Amino acid sequence: MAKTTVPLDWGWNLTPAAAATMAAGGAYTLATVGGAAGLPPGYAVLAGAAGATAQGIVDTVRRRPFGHAVTRCAGWLAATGWSAATLTDHTALTWQTTGWWGAGTTAAVVLARGLATAEDTARSERTERRLQRWANGQAAQWTERLTRLFRLEGHVVEGVKAWPAEVGYTVLVRMPSTTPDLPPDADRKLAVDLRLPRGGGVQVLDGLTYGQLQIRVTAQDVLAATLPYPEDTSVTSINDPLELGLFPDGTTAGPTLLNACAVMVGQVESGKSNTINATNASVLRTDDAVLFHIDVTGAGISLPWLRCWAVDGTADVPLVDWTADTVEEAHIMVDFAIAAIAARKSGYQDLMESVDDDKIPVSPDLPAILIIGDEVAELPPKLMEKIDSIVNTGRAARVRYLGCGLRATQDVITAAQKKQSRVRIGMRVSGPEELHFLFPSGGARLDPKQTPHKGSGFISYPDADDVDRDPEPFKSYRITPKQINALGPQLAARRPTLDALTLGTGPGRYYASRWARILPRLYKDKKLSTATHPYTAMPPLHPPLNDFGIPDTTGPAAKQQPGANQGGAAGAGTAPAGRVAGDTLAGMLDAARRQATQHTAAHDAAAGAGAVAGVGAEGEGSNVIRARFGGPGQSSGPTDQSAAVPPLLLDAHRALSDAPGGRLHTADLADALGTTAQALGNELGSILRAVGVTRPGAGTVRIPGSEPKSGYLVETLTEAIEKYRE
Repeated sequence: MAKTTVPLDWGWNLTPAAAATMAAGGAYTLATVGGAAGLPPGYAVLAGAAGATAQGIVDTVRRRPFGHAVTRCAGWLAATGWSAATLTDHTALTWQTTGWWGAGTTAAVVLARGLATAEDTARSERTERRLQRWANGQAAQWTERLTRLFRLEGHVVEGVKAWPAEVGYTVLVRMPSTTPDLPPDADRKLAVDLRLPRGGGVQVLDGLTYGQLQIRVTAQDVLAATLPYPEDTSVTSINDPLELGLFPDGTTAGPTLLNACAVMVGQVESGKSNTINATNASVLRTDDAVLFHIDVTGAGISLPWLRCWAVDGTADVPLVDWTADTVEEAHIMVDFAIAAIAARKSGYQDLMESVDDDKIPVSPDLPAILIIGDEVAELPPKLMEKIDSIVNTGRAARVRYLGCGLRATQDVITAAQKKQSRVRIGMRVSGPEELHFLFPSGGARLDPKQTPHKGSGFISYPDADDVDRDPEPFKSYRITPKQINALGPQLAARRPTLDALTLGTGPGRYYASRWARILPRLYKDKKLSTATHPYTAMPPLHPPLNDFGIPDTTGPAAKQQPGANQGGAAGAGTAPAGRVAGDTLAGMLDAARRQATQHTAAHDAAAGAGAVAGVGAEGEGSNVIRARFGGPGQSSGPTDQSAAVPPLLLDAHRALSDAPGGRLHTADLADALGTTAQALGNELGSILRAVGVTRPGAGTVRIPGSEPKSGYLVETLTEAIEKYRE
């Protein structure tokens, strides 16, 4: 028998009709049992008098009308008289006595419901009158306040509406035509005049018509509270608003990312990463969108969501469909997205015509693609140019982008992203000028002191009528790693797969083996779950690098690097250089998903193949995947050309390939190679100069969490290796 988890409600909640019926039933029981036991009628009088007295006390405490209290007490006395007469004559079980009891019970039920309805109406009217008196008083105060602070004349306060839980209110003002707006510092002056607490504030927004203003007053510090992420895991659609948090008035902050791109900024410890996780959770609740991540500083936004699949094995498929942890992998992903945009626009013309829309209708069979990029300041300009192309052209193809960074400045948010991103989120920042840059409309009135708490910020997005809202304070939902791990298995079952047309593009050939390239870098030698085997049994396919060290996904695929995933699956010798048809690749991926649901069989198959990692002699090689991306062996040409490359250059390139973001300071690289920073700098510098390769930025490398210092990029050493092989 199934057990219910719904807790029992032991509260004493009765409707007026049920209460009257229970009282009548008690009177009949007293008369019947008492008559059989020879109970004197005086006991019925005592019981009825006690009930009438208690009823009078309750009515007085609840401030019910006097006439209603008298009516209820009269009902108790009528029941008392009937019970006493029945006990005297011992006639409780006669038709006549029972008929009188039934008639009295019916009258009591009708009367109780009528009294309750009348009292509810009267209570609502009293509340409305009280609110109206409060609103009238506030309107008079605000009329005087606006005149005194800003010397306004001819303005009219049209209404004052209180928020739920009495945390604030909204004032609607019709401005005179000669002064249609308030000064930029009006919010601060009004907050000081109202003596609001820290965390409260005033926000001046445009009304529904020209010349109308909404002044939103937050009277309490509601943003200080922690808001747990909702437990609802019902299936949603990418067409629906995402649940990111709450506004001070208790309404949901819910932008949609189907049509609009987005930008999010916030300094360290502002709650930006948590807001990204809340966004991840909302997107993963859908069944018609796949999620891509770009984070070249260690894939921090992906690892919590991959754990249930890659480590614990509680999910059969990865929640994040693709994560780019290096610049090279990001190039492959972005090239794939750009090719998908072109293929979808031309390939789904009939579908768009059938729904009479110039945008592709999304569904579980044709999902949208949302790319979330974090720490975008670490991305090279060439990659940012490609992302700008997605932002500019991906709307109709349902490929959208959310870029996240530490600051709202021009070096983090490109011009294209700023112009095309209608969803803008500004967590805690260092100064108001960054908010002004992020929110050009309404940003001049924003004060960072309105959102002093971690997880709070400002958000702006189009409303249901596709009109851009002014930025408003909000508090993001808090989601913890344990919550993410618990949500993972529930959300994994609804993850859609990409359509064959999207997978059939030129860069689509690198999609199937993405996890064979990525997982070894993310988890090193950590033992992975058997759920990853269907995604890593195929050999990793790498694109060749052009003269600038950028992957070329349009040319023939490069050879598989020797020693990487050898013997992991049938046909795992060399990667196919040709283009894989989209329907074939889709079939491969569907087969992988089916295989992922059979963990035991997958484990046996991987063990029998001699370990995907190629280290089966150790007994656990089937769970340890080793591969290297961006290595010198990936370029086309004879393998004996590596003899011309200095060994130090190869060793340094190998260390940089394993480093987050493909960059290391000179001292850290020297430690990895077992030498000193000075010796490494002298020797490696001469090696680079010998082929005319210079380090960008005068050799200065910026790594998150540290000051810019002398260092090396993997792209620089890749360029040198290519020149030595020429």
